[in-house]
Amino acid sequence: QVQLVESGGGLVQAGGSLRLSCAASGSTFSISRMGWHRQAPGKQRELVATISSGGTTNYRDSVKDRFTISRDNAKNTVRLQMNNLKSEDTAVYYCHALGSGFRNYWGQGTQVTVSS
Repeated sequence: QVQLVESGGGLVQAGGSLRLSCAASGSTFSISRMGWHRQAPGKQRELVATISSGGTTNYRDSVKDRFTISRDNAKNTVRLQMNNLKSEDTAVYYCHALGSGFRNYWGQGTQVTVSS
């Protein structure tokens, strides 16, 4: 089992920045890919960014050049630096970890609200 605890998020004006953090505990040795997803009201959850254990990153097009995902394997943490935030970035952000056997683990979610 893997537990994910997120921190960060909050209310920010458009153009501002926020940083999300996620700490993993439990069977962290089983984790390969980690990432962030988000879900806006009335919309499906969507992938924001992922990072492999080796550091390979992947971003959705709308956040490229604005968001940066990073990972500290020794501390079992993953972060999402979000710059130049836009109103359309408003959503609940979820930390995700992929464990052995392709098992998915999710954090409880943290709200990000961008005011225009």
